[in-house]
Amino acid sequence: MRNKTGRRAICLLSGGLDSATTLYLAKKQGFKARGLIFDYGQRHKKEILSARRICRAAKIPYEILKIRLPWKGSSLLDFGLALPREKKIGRGIPSTYVPARNTIFLSFALSYAEAIGAADIFIGANALDYSGYPDCRPAYFRAFHALAQLATRRGIEHQKIRIRTPLVHLKKSEIIRLGMKLRVPYQMTWSCYEGKKNACGACDSCVLRAKGFSEAGVRDPLL
Repeated sequence: MRNKTGRRAICLLSGGLDSATTLYLAKKQGFKARGLIFDYGQRHKKEILSARRICRAAKIPYEILKIRLPWKGSSLLDFGLALPREKKIGRGIPSTYVPARNTIFLSFALSYAEAIGAADIFIGANALDYSGYPDCRPAYFRAFHALAQLATRRGIEHQKIRIRTPLVHLKKSEIIRLGMKLRVPYQMTWSCYEGKKNACGACDSCVLRAKGFSEAGVRDPLL
């Protein structure tokens, strides 16, 4: 849906290709986007740096919000837990799942949106080529959208805050093809769960990214 009024929107940015594509799509649709980036104690800062670069390339304002999840519960937060390798993607919930992460992120985004009068929150979640996280499913986002109307002044006053998930039903290859049309700077994105100089190529995120570019018939500019 194209937005002709230039409404403000909050876009969650992880530094990966999905969130970058979502941001550029929101801009294409005419939204006045603001980036929201989370520093939540993840294994490396490389994705935060990527998210910041993407916001600068898109020429949008952004916030980097530092929060703590000291109870950990994920291999993305706990260096004592090994990252999964060579498992069947989608068979069970992997150790990289961060408990209630999207609920935490969307709650901050909801507060931010209401504070600045934004009516839309964009998140680059995908429920087809993904690792099986429970908070990436369409049913979850429908429930959170309903919550947003009940839990905010805007909602009570019948001014909806919409949770927008434009990529949720797309395959990774379809997301990449869309991003190429939008001229998303994929060379700035980072998907790997490790923060080394080069992507590991073996974690879920790397495997899904490689599969997407291969099926899209496009060379990954990051490589």
